[in-house]
Amino acid sequence: MRRSKVVEWRAMSTIVLEVTDHVARITIDRPERMNAFDIDTHEAFAAAIDRVESDDDIRVAVITGAGQRAFCAGRDLKWTAEISSSPEEVRAEADRRMAALTRLQFRFDITKPLIARLNGVALGGGLELALACDIIVAADHVEMGLPEARRGLIAGAMGIHRLPRQIPHHLAMGYLLTGRHFSASRAAELGLVNEVVPFADLDAAVDAWVADIRRCSPAAIRATKQSALDALHLSLADAAAYVSPAERAWQNGTDRIEGPRAFAEKRTPNWA
Repeated sequence: MRRSKVVEWRAMSTIVLEVTDHVARITIDRPERMNAFDIDTHEAFAAAIDRVESDDDIRVAVITGAGQRAFCAGRDLKWTAEISSSPEEVRAEADRRMAALTRLQFRFDITKPLIARLNGVALGGGLELALACDIIVAADHVEMGLPEARRGLIAGAMGIHRLPRQIPHHLAMGYLLTGRHFSASRAAELGLVNEVVPFADLDAAVDAWVADIRRCSPAAIRATKQSALDALHLSLADAAAYVSPAERAWQNGTDRIEGPRAFAEKRTPNWA
């Protein structure tokens, strides 16, 4: 556990949430199942994400998996197989809960920066989770992929939509339609990850990104992320006219005054 003046740690079943110095660290803690998600893990993860967004003391969140083998292997297919052989009403309830949780988990209203710390394989829903983050830092042994079609499934937690928007169309379709894996170095070549480092350097690399974000105004960060994501579908002219709620809050706040003042006075800003 990281040491600081303020440390909060909470275990939520198979999700561990640690909050230290305005930084939330969410760990998927099912290494015996390659950190795959069953429905209880989904619910605990959704609760952790809710906490990140609602707690004004949290400025950035790092998402990772326990151990070195897996960031997240997606949906727990053993659990899925067990559910598939259950009575119809049990299957229907599981499908209803999973669909609702998928919408929560990969929702679009998270204004805090999310960093994916890829400590091991990121497959299926694990890669979809990483794609939903703002920054991805990967260890150099990591493999990624969306192999759902090989299992009779689809990458329905936004993988089929995010991947073609984040890398060239034909390359994305090649991975989606074959289920092929690709390496961290290949992901870097495609512009899909921000940084690839040896596993021994992974924490230092992630901490550097966290530190740079923490130097920035929290209000400006939230306005930047929300405005950028909200306006992705707009024309450039319409985007120029759009003002997100977070940008409106920044306009009415004090950080936009404090930042230039601190620069002129050659001191560290005192963000609100």
